[in-house]
Amino acid sequence: MKRLTTLACALAAALTVGAAPMMAQDPGPLKLDITRGVIEPVPLAIPDFIAETPQAAEYAKQISDVIAADLVGTGLFREIPPSAHIAQVTNFSSSVSYADWKAINAQGLVTGAVGMDASGNLSVKFRVFDIYAEAPLGSGLQLGGSTSSWRRIAHKVADVVYARITGEGGYFDSRVVFVSESGPKNDRKKRLAVMDYDGAGLQYLTDDSFIVFAPRFSPTGDRVLYTSYENGTPQIMMLDVGTVTRRRLPLPAESVTFAPRFSPDGQSIVYSMSTGTNTDLYRMDIASGQNTRLTNTPAIETAPSFSPDGSQIVFESDRSGTQQLYIMPAGGGEARRISSGKGRYGTPVWSPRGDLIAFTKQNQGRFHIGVMRTDGSEERLLTASFLDEGPSWSPNGRVIMFTRESQGASGASALYTVDISGRNLKRVPTNAGASDPAWSPLLK
Repeated sequence: MKRLTTLACALAAALTVGAAPMMAQDPGPLKLDITRGVIEPVPLAIPDFIAETPQAAEYAKQISDVIAADLVGTGLFREIPPSAHIAQVTNFSSSVSYADWKAINAQGLVTGAVGMDASGNLSVKFRVFDIYAEAPLGSGLQLGGSTSSWRRIAHKVADVVYARITGEGGYFDSRVVFVSESGPKNDRKKRLAVMDYDGAGLQYLTDDSFIVFAPRFSPTGDRVLYTSYENGTPQIMMLDVGTVTRRRLPLPAESVTFAPRFSPDGQSIVYSMSTGTNTDLYRMDIASGQNTRLTNTPAIETAPSFSPDGSQIVFESDRSGTQQLYIMPAGGGEARRISSGKGRYGTPVWSPRGDLIAFTKQNQGRFHIGVMRTDGSEERLLTASFLDEGPSWSPNGRVIMFTRESQGASGASALYTVDISGRNLKRVPTNAGASDPAWSPLLK
């Protein structure tokens, strides 16, 4: 095997535990190109973190387990089981026995230690090593926090490891707001809930006495916009996540308002308002309450989403006779159609990277989650099922979360994720039915 300048997982290399040592088959620097399709995950060794104080023993094991789950869950990595380890990490400061890790085909190594002070606060230090380069990937880091925040600390460590190997920002230290569902299909109860990206830390934000849908995080993750039937007709509400208090936005009470989304600076929102038989897009300045009409056509125009720089808005409209995607200036003006394939397109969402737009597509009785360039080119369908809809981007723009509803009388909804290559489709664990996910930015 030639020495590679970049470790791309698209290589169909034999990297299984128990294979012959690969001393002569150096795969090159540990650098993962995630812009291409992935075939073979990179093997990592993540020994249990060392407990430097007796009180930290419980958290050391849990933290290393969450780090491993985060990284393996991306589909880009696989963990070499501890039973296959030759070297044992018993001291955080000890030198690394690179030969022992090469012998089990590990390409990366993550080591760490956890301590606890007299006040009960955790300190976590960790290092990442490139086994074949026989060198650390960056310098070691230390994080800290209360015992109640141990999961967040673990997610932050995983974000650093992911970033050092892929060169991309992570997404593990983030949350998802969604609609939690219960009850039969003909009497479904819905309430807002928020959780960690992996389903842990569930918290309910509203009760189930009224229907809610389409929650959307603010750019700072401290507020949520959503549509509520609390007053009998769809109205846009804003909820403070920290205090779990809500208020109705100053929009015409006699009109139906829905599909809100924050601008990138968090100072305004764009939304749909129906008056009579007409549905158009509007923009409201949050501080002043001033509203500006952005579209004025006989069509139904909804599901707006800002570009990351706030200069443009992508939305869905049936102005051409079928449901399609359009882009216009954020202040209103001429719109250009970007979707051109067969079928109907809806729920567009601009990637935080600015390069892609995710959407829902319905064609020939099937629903799909897809992505396209912002000019409509390079359309790719990532999923297909009875009903997939409502994509939401991870903070790094590499993973999409969406709703999948099963067929049949029960019609249960669940949350799924898929990466932008169309691989690694998996269900997000929730304790009940779930729909309408919206991913937060990385937490501060």
